[in-house]
Amino acid sequence: MARFTIPRDLYHGKGSLDALKTLKGTKAIVVVGGGSMKRFGFLDKVVDYLKEAGMEVRLFEGVEPDPSVETVMKGALAMREFEPDWIVSIGGGSPIDAAKAMWAFYEYPETTFEDLCIPFNFPTLRTKAKFCAIPSTSGTATEVTAFSVITDYQKGVKYPLADFNITPDIAIVDPDLAETMPQKLTAHTGMDAMTHAVEAYVSTMNCDYTDPLALQAIKMVSEYLVKSYQGDKEARAKMHNAQCLAGMAFSNALLGIVHSMAHKTGAAFSGGHIVHGCANAMYLPKVIKYNSKDETAAKRYGEIAAFLGLEPTADALINHLNALNRALDIPSCIKDYEDGIIDEKEFLEKLPKVAELAVGDACTGSNPRAITPEVMEKLLYCCYFDTEVDF
Repeated sequence: MARFTIPRDLYHGKGSLDALKTLKGTKAIVVVGGGSMKRFGFLDKVVDYLKEAGMEVRLFEGVEPDPSVETVMKGALAMREFEPDWIVSIGGGSPIDAAKAMWAFYEYPETTFEDLCIPFNFPTLRTKAKFCAIPSTSGTATEVTAFSVITDYQKGVKYPLADFNITPDIAIVDPDLAETMPQKLTAHTGMDAMTHAVEAYVSTMNCDYTDPLALQAIKMVSEYLVKSYQGDKEARAKMHNAQCLAGMAFSNALLGIVHSMAHKTGAAFSGGHIVHGCANAMYLPKVIKYNSKDETAAKRYGEIAAFLGLEPTADALINHLNALNRALDIPSCIKDYEDGIIDEKEFLEKLPKVAELAVGDACTGSNPRAITPEVMEKLLYCCYFDTEVDF
């Protein structure tokens, strides 16, 4: 038996933010990140619409990129003090991911972060509040997924939390919000969406329900991402839909080792973070090469390529993705990331531990080809130096 879970309601299209007026409740807490949603006027709109719905509103602001365990705990405390029956989060993946984790600690103060790190081990939610997610970026699709990524900065590790309980009740996919994304963020989130769809299609958990969503998302990202990157507003709206389709696919089909590697390299090095979407973009072609040694995976990659009108091979898909990365000014390897901020010596010193953690990541289990820590070391080495994957 398999399961397919998405939000109860998904409002989409320009102006769909006003669906907030229809929510039924008495109190809503709004979880938001930095200042962009406030600067562009969207946060005020959210508050006004919720008040129009008859709710008392409180804000929890300042969720950082790659949200921390500490921020999650602060937010949960604020929720316990305010006792909302709606949690509304607006912004990029970070505030929405953080709000999902806050939700669990609000409803179950006695639970521990270690409990939630066990895949599909969340307690039953909605005993106190429902959840509405409103994305402003076109990549993570956390508004429709059963996932949240939280960072433990003391350990330098990103933890993907996974449970169908944290799939939002309502998603509002309004392209007006996505028009505010800067160019580099557009590129990185777009390739995050591409990676979600490709990994979902070749995942060992793929099915008839997820395949069409994944393929359509791949096709739309291929067609619209570069145009969106160049500032085309219609393409930006299409990308907002594409990333959501990819999210529906991967939330149910799960992911693979591109994400395992991105999670465990993202916060591991002292030189700085490797932005998640950029990490995915750099690693995806290498992982396809590695996975294509598996006959079933190779066939699936060929189907993706054929759907895009390319030669039906994994190599054709790799070439297509490399061309996209070049058009988006995304580096081909970690060594070239942000003018070399990830030090080679530190990378090599930490490589065995990072590889071990990546193999243990929640996303590894659904990858189409098995991998050991020793082989993961070799794969990450290739991703740092941009060398050929021939194993």
